[in-house]
Amino acid sequence: MGKFKVSKVVGVVALAALPSLSFAEAPGGPNCGWGNMLFDGQSGIGSHVVASIINGTSGNATFGMTSGTNGCSTTGTLTYSGISLVAQVMDEFSEDVARGEGDALNAVALTLGIEVQDRAAFSRLTHDNFSTLFPSESVTAEEVMASIHQLMKNDAQLSKYAA
Repeated sequence: MGKFKVSKVVGVVALAALPSLSFAEAPGGPNCGWGNMLFDGQSGIGSHVVASIINGTSGNATFGMTSGTNGCSTTGTLTYSGISLVAQVMDEFSEDVARGEGDALNAVALTLGIEVQDRAAFSRLTHDNFSTLFPSESVTAEEVMASIHQLMKNDAQLSKYAA
């Protein structure tokens, strides 16, 4: 399989898993589910994506949260701001913002809950404000996301996503 096809397959799998990867602390905690148990001690996007798919498709994390098994707990606080995804794909995301299109830009739009009909506006907003989002090479994912949220708050079409 060529590099392009492998890249596309990994991209599709990663996008399919985004809903379950979008929490700073996963539902049930960071060690919840059979996927986490199978890949214990491993790192990298491949292990995380496959563990997430195993947890999401089998329903074992939900069972674990309700029964207190599978390494799951419901005592943690769920949070999400998009920062973890942006931090993981910062280089590709900045390139996509500069171009005004791309997989990383679409993935961030997805995680922010931006509906299909508003994604072109999101792409345009980020592209038109590239220098605001990326004022230097040392900008952090937290700073980028804070800027995105502020820009969306000030945009008539996208403000509903920044509430």
